[in-house]
Amino acid sequence: MLGSRANPVLVLDFGAQYAQLIARRVRELHVYSKIVSHAITAEEVLAERPRALILSGGPKSVWVEGAPTVDPRIWELDLPILGICYGAQLMSRELGGEVARSGSGEFGRTLFESSSDGGSLLSGLPGEFEVWMSHQDAIVRGPGGATTLGSTEHAPVAAFEDRGAKRYGVQFHPEVSHGSFGREVLSSFLFSAGGIEPRWTNFTIIEEAIGEIRQTVGESRAICALSGGVDSTVAAVLTHEAIGDQLTCVFVDTGLLRAGEAEQVTTLFRSQFHITLVHVDASDRFFANLAGVTDPESKRKIIGETFIRVFEEIAAELSDAKFLVQGTLYPDVIESGTATAAKIKSHHNVGGLPEDMSFSLVEPLRHLFKDEVRAVGVELGVPEAMVWRQPFPGPGLAVRIIGEVTPEHAGRVREADRIVQEELNRSGASKGLWQAFAVLAPSLRSVGVSGDERTYDSPVILRAVESEDAMTADWARLPYDVIDRISRRIVGEVAGVNRVVYDVTSKPPGTIEWE
Repeated sequence: MLGSRANPVLVLDFGAQYAQLIARRVRELHVYSKIVSHAITAEEVLAERPRALILSGGPKSVWVEGAPTVDPRIWELDLPILGICYGAQLMSRELGGEVARSGSGEFGRTLFESSSDGGSLLSGLPGEFEVWMSHQDAIVRGPGGATTLGSTEHAPVAAFEDRGAKRYGVQFHPEVSHGSFGREVLSSFLFSAGGIEPRWTNFTIIEEAIGEIRQTVGESRAICALSGGVDSTVAAVLTHEAIGDQLTCVFVDTGLLRAGEAEQVTTLFRSQFHITLVHVDASDRFFANLAGVTDPESKRKIIGETFIRVFEEIAAELSDAKFLVQGTLYPDVIESGTATAAKIKSHHNVGGLPEDMSFSLVEPLRHLFKDEVRAVGVELGVPEAMVWRQPFPGPGLAVRIIGEVTPEHAGRVREADRIVQEELNRSGASKGLWQAFAVLAPSLRSVGVSGDERTYDSPVILRAVESEDAMTADWARLPYDVIDRISRRIVGEVAGVNRVVYDVTSKPPGTIEWE
């Protein structure tokens, strides 16, 4: 049962972070997109029954030995194809054009000048506008039969199209918000060139998800792994819409939650949504299983397995509980390792589940990005305060403790995090942030002074980032006075901490979380 996910736009990933952003931009235009490997075969493409293909940018030059390419038979398919940056260069090189090693790359904002009426791709756009470039090589002649639509100072063919062959290319990145008219370029490709109908809406997402859940679960019972975060909350409400009282939500207090979270979750689900909720305090069990463990991947897997074992025990008390509902998102799937993406980290709900788990999974959000989940949540009546909460990792505070996870360490990082949230909210600095939190490094010690006494305590790392979907992120330029208040309060109020440092690393090369 695919519905609006039938006939997707396939984004062929050549190894750049841009592929995820392209997919999101297509979906913002209400067209379902799916990321696949550039190594996909023509037969596999046809099996997806796509409406169009988009070739993403990539970090390599088309002239580097071993540079990624595509199955040559893909060019022969009767499908609209848009090449972006590397994708446009590859199309040109493979189909009779020319790509030169100019030695004068373009990076960042660049002036684009149209050299024709704009064709179908740039129709209605100004003769000059700023675009976002990131390339070293340049297209000097587009594919055979293609018309040049515009250029920049160092890119003679910065856009081209061949309407008869349904081939289009831009040297710039229309998916990046820093340039102008990127949305219009993608819209022209999808609707004018591709003739695609915009069917990917909140309403269709909800209706189709409800239908799929009902078809999957049937008359059985399901348990929802409820963490209290945005993803699991929306997954729970959506599943309840589908199967009603066949759903039991299980909220496990791991001892690794944010301050006041257990009370907030139980009140919301029992009072507002009237969803059956089992609240299990398993904190002692989690801390016992994590004792002495310092490896981040081991911690994630232990937490994931402990979650499942708790669920299995609850399921034993319910008749016919065969399904486990989880708030897995599309970025979770990608970052946990796919054919097109390296494994960045294990998620407890993707790569960290035990093989002998007795449940079958129901993942109603598996195809969605975070912004789509939030929009669906609003549509379902989830309070906006919950919908717009900052993302919280499945393993909880365990991934914000560098080293062994103990009740004492969890208490310290929880208190530090509470202070971070209070000060950011009080100052208004939380607006526009994707995430902001505290990390405790108990295994590190530094000399400090408290009153007239020498201290030898641990540091807290303050992390705040801006992002659209967590695939990439930039560290937030918080006001110094806000950082100062956070630092003073943490050092003064959290026992065993005598230093606060601010993480100014973007993603990439870092990740948002520390472990």
